[in-house]
Amino acid sequence: MKSIATLTLNPTIDASYDVDRVIPTHKIRTRNERYEPGGGGINVARVFCRLGGRVECLYLSGGGTGAAFDGLLDDMGLPRRAIAIAEPTRVASAVHEAETGKEFRFVPAGPTISDEECAECLDLLREVDCDYFVASGSLPPGIADDFYVRAGEIMRERGIPLVLDTSGEALKTTLTAGGVYLVKPSAGELRQFTGEALEEPEAIGAAAMAIVAAGQAELVAVTLGHKGAVLAQASGTTFVPALEIEARSAVGAGDSFLATMLFALSEGRDPVEAFRYGMAGGAASVLNPGTGLAHPDDIERLFAQVARA
Repeated sequence: MKSIATLTLNPTIDASYDVDRVIPTHKIRTRNERYEPGGGGINVARVFCRLGGRVECLYLSGGGTGAAFDGLLDDMGLPRRAIAIAEPTRVASAVHEAETGKEFRFVPAGPTISDEECAECLDLLREVDCDYFVASGSLPPGIADDFYVRAGEIMRERGIPLVLDTSGEALKTTLTAGGVYLVKPSAGELRQFTGEALEEPEAIGAAAMAIVAAGQAELVAVTLGHKGAVLAQASGTTFVPALEIEARSAVGAGDSFLATMLFALSEGRDPVEAFRYGMAGGAASVLNPGTGLAHPDDIERLFAQVARA
């Protein structure tokens, strides 16, 4: 079985609650409280591990919330290596309003990282032993936009493919440098990268193919939310429509997509089949409230439907 190492520079304790109704200034009683370790790379590792893969979580951790975050990972049995930082790990909240079915999400920017802490993180990457390296999530304040470029250079020197899932300037800078194995932008992130409207799947596929043609990434999987997803590779593009399911939470759907697609690739499945498996993973994630992410039974059941789409 292939292994992955995930890097999460801005992890978060994901708190989620159910309420009857959100009312300004009122004390609102919650139920079904859940506290789980989150952040892009952590979520990818959780799902990849559920599928039977081997993982190691690398992340920044600080303060009392960092200690709590470490404990949450230990409770899940996820192998981990934390880089200690001075400022506390962030806490994010997702509130599901029962009366309307709406979900409210509150996400802090995260701690400010020093140059010394950043350098220590890069040093740790030279010790990582894995088959795929996943750089996933936002960059916290203090870390330069080219951090994932430097991380990718370290991985290439060691012959380890880089899997990227980030946004904004970090995505633009890293893709421009090239050499990414798999990148998973959302449609909005791809629009921001290209500066184009990209409304239809055909236009999105063309933009993704341009990334492949430029040598910036070998595989580009673009998630389109309720519309589906597009895969671009050297042989062309594939569009798969989304399954019609009742969504309970959008938190971590993209991470579940990436984890399941990468797991399938690690098993030797061809990119299109792996992409469809990723679609099932993303759909399975939204079935669960809060930050439950995708579960194997749901993934397999939904994959049978995606395969016919």
